[in-house]
Amino acid sequence: MTEKIFSLKAGRDVRPGEYLLLDVDVALGNDITAPVAINEFERFGGRQVCDPDRIVLVADHFTPNKDIQSAQQVKMVRDFARAQGIEKFYDVGKMGIEHVLLPEQGLVKSGDLIIGADSHTCTYGALGAFSTGVGSTDLAGVFFTGKAWFKVPEAIRVELSGSFRPGVSGKDLILYLISLIGVDGANYQAIEFCGPGTASVSMDSRFTVSNMAIEAGGKAGIFPVDEITQKYELERGITVEQMGPDEGAVYSRTIGIDLGSLEPMVARPFLPSNGAGISTVEREGIGIHQVVIGSCTNGRIEDLRNAASILQGKKIADGVRCIILPGSQEVYLQAMREGLVEIFIESGCAVSTPTCGPCLGGHMGILAEGEVAVSTTNRNFVGRMGHASSALYLVSPVVAASSALTGRITGPSEADLEKLTAHAI
Repeated sequence: MTEKIFSLKAGRDVRPGEYLLLDVDVALGNDITAPVAINEFERFGGRQVCDPDRIVLVADHFTPNKDIQSAQQVKMVRDFARAQGIEKFYDVGKMGIEHVLLPEQGLVKSGDLIIGADSHTCTYGALGAFSTGVGSTDLAGVFFTGKAWFKVPEAIRVELSGSFRPGVSGKDLILYLISLIGVDGANYQAIEFCGPGTASVSMDSRFTVSNMAIEAGGKAGIFPVDEITQKYELERGITVEQMGPDEGAVYSRTIGIDLGSLEPMVARPFLPSNGAGISTVEREGIGIHQVVIGSCTNGRIEDLRNAASILQGKKIADGVRCIILPGSQEVYLQAMREGLVEIFIESGCAVSTPTCGPCLGGHMGILAEGEVAVSTTNRNFVGRMGHASSALYLVSPVVAASSALTGRITGPSEADLEKLTAHAI
């Protein structure tokens, strides 16, 4: 898949290890990374960006602005977008978390070559695109030329078979894979998900899996373009052809995973690779202070439906704060229409406007000294969500919601699994 996309863009067959200077289809910046790119663009004499239609700017990390500094950052991006005629600028009221927003709005599609000044830009590989994170100076280069340098990566094939059991989803798949290969197991390689099991992985779960490819060191996490992809794209007015790896395609290694063998996973502090099954972690009786459900990893409507199924008619445990972060305005609105927001509020959750917020220790849920949280976000490094002595466990929305009810890290009950089966993860 990786070589196919690069070959199409280069107009010839390419091989791993080649360096290519290629036109990018989409270049993304946010309220943290775009200001650096803007400063570099202007420092080197930039006057007009190469193609404003290929640039997307999203204010999502510290918005709505948490302080004067973040307000100044967003103002710089807002003014730049206006001056440059960049229409794809998403501000408070119409913004969302960038990696939820771009696919949802049809701004990225299968076969695209996408760069973003954010490490989780690899999310769009779920659509069968090659998308990867870059530095802000690379984004500035795209402002000038519309092009970026790439080294064609080797690929790891992850052969999926079977289907998920109730209560298991894409978050568990990617946490399991990272626990197998480590945080540097795919350094400068693409991870390609193949095999008959892909047919049972929903689009929302695919976004979650691709999003966290970077947590294994991967340049990209790519799914084939199949009927599931085509349906998603068609709903956004985009027609794409199916595409997958050729028979006999060469990979650096192949890893087989039976989806039916997986259980809900927990990544302990302080690495996404420090994973174990819920059956093991649950026995440890780990008490928690906060639960976060949302982010670019698990802030889509399927994630909120799963959490609401667990929380419906129940109350958050005393001493636990549960924060819900819809991934976009559209997700938020859909959650309201389905009654999910009512379920969250009645159970004792706080529901936020779409924002990255606590995921990077920004706002809307910072941890104090010694506090423990479970979160559906993608990183659990030291101090990631607040104080350096706090601890963060990465889980799926199902485990997060279950834990919020008990006050300790807990998997779903049999009764909860029956409810989940009713609407199918």
